[in-house]
Amino acid sequence: MDLTTVDYLLMTTRTVRKRLDLTRPVPHTIIQQCIELATQAPAGGNISQYHFVVVTNPAKRAGLAALYRKAYFEYYWPRQQEHLRANPRFSASTTYLAEHLHEVPVHIIPCFDQRVEREAAFLQATWYGCILPAVWSLMLALRARGVGASWTTLHLLYEKEAAALLGIPAHCTQAALLPVAYFTGTDFKPAKRVPGRERTYWDTWGQTR
Repeated sequence: MDLTTVDYLLMTTRTVRKRLDLTRPVPHTIIQQCIELATQAPAGGNISQYHFVVVTNPAKRAGLAALYRKAYFEYYWPRQQEHLRANPRFSASTTYLAEHLHEVPVHIIPCFDQRVEREAAFLQATWYGCILPAVWSLMLALRARGVGASWTTLHLLYEKEAAALLGIPAHCTQAALLPVAYFTGTDFKPAKRVPGRERTYWDTWGQTR
C-alpha cells in the first residue's frame, strides 16, 4: 500500500464549497461506484441499514436548496455572527454554498432505517455508526476521482419537509446532505487543525505523554 498517496488523500479531503464546478455534470456511474465503495465502511453492529438518496432533478435540488438557505439565514447566521465575522473567508465560503446550492449538479442524502432521537446514547451512537463512516468513505472515494463534496447538516432543521420532497419514509433518519460536483483547481492543502497530540490523552483524561 502506498502510504504517501493514502496520507495525501486523508489530509486533503475536506468540505468543498466555492470550488465546486457548477457547470460540469457528474456521471451517474461515478456516483454509484463511489457509493458501492462507501458501503464497505465499518457499520455499527455490522448492520446494513443505509440508504443513499441521489438527487439530480433540478426542481428537487432547488427545493432542498430553499430549505438549506432558510436554515442558514434564519437559524445559523443569526447564531454564528460573531464566529462568521471573525472568519471572513469561512463566512464567504458558507454563504456562497447557501446561495448556490441549487446549482450544484448532485445532492446526496444518506439515511438509515431508524428514528433514534429518544434512544439511549449507545443506541444513537450505534445507529449513526451505521451510516456516518460510509458518508466519509463516500467523500474519500469522490475526492480520489476529482469530485468534491461538502458535508452539511443544516437542512435537517427541515428534515420532514425534505422527506416529503423526496419521498423518504418517516421511519428513516437523514444523516447529512452532500452537495457533489467536480472541483476546480488541481489540489487541496492540509487544513489548519489543532494538532492531534494536543487532544490525545493516555489512560486518563488530560494525561499526555
